[in-house]
Amino acid sequence: MTITPSNTQEDANNKANNEIVATESSSREIENHPFAPVLPPNATIMMMGTFPPTSDKWAMSFHYPNFYNDMWRIYGRVFFDDADYFRVGDEKRFDPERIRNFMFERGIASCPTVKQAIREKDNASDKNLTVVTPVDLDVILPQVPKVATLFTTGGKATEVLLGLLDKPIAKSKHPKTNQSMDYPYQWQDADNKKMDVNDLTLYRLPSTSRAYPLSLDKKVAAYQAFFERMGKL
Repeated sequence: MTITPSNTQEDANNKANNEIVATESSSREIENHPFAPVLPPNATIMMMGTFPPTSDKWAMSFHYPNFYNDMWRIYGRVFFDDADYFRVGDEKRFDPERIRNFMFERGIASCPTVKQAIREKDNASDKNLTVVTPVDLDVILPQVPKVATLFTTGGKATEVLLGLLDKPIAKSKHPKTNQSMDYPYQWQDADNKKMDVNDLTLYRLPSTSRAYPLSLDKKVAAYQAFFERMGKL
């Protein structure tokens, strides 16, 4: 006679539920980052975020496309003392060409840290983003040979970049918001030889999402202090 434990049915139900969750997760679409990097050849610093919101939230086809993300208001305030400097009149959108031209003029590159990702939920929250393919710095850095500083726009981007280093860094030693650290990245050339790039520095700046609990004025102050330090102001 076989005695069946009383929790067998419960275990079976849990297994079935887990399989449903796994199937739902695995069936979610792998998305490619929709925007090409902005890589001015004279760039000395490079901004690195993660992934844009779903396309229904876009006000333009360019980095930080959501009109309610404050990135381009911050740039407008910092460089021109005008939060609406990059805005198109009274429309709820920014001008991507004006932004792009500004970045080339000031030597500021922009490249996402994530090439492919899965949204575990249909939003832009980094905590619900599964990174499938991170940025290939071996391809990007040689295109901006003057870049000596990378700056991230939140914790997830910082985590992705630090995950690309040869030697892991404990999360407790990751830079906090408005802090920096040496970034000893080595890239491989066409012959798979490891080459030193510039002595890179990694700065972590505040997220410009309105979900991030910091006032616009304090975000502007943080970005202004960074750009002053980088000699851009």
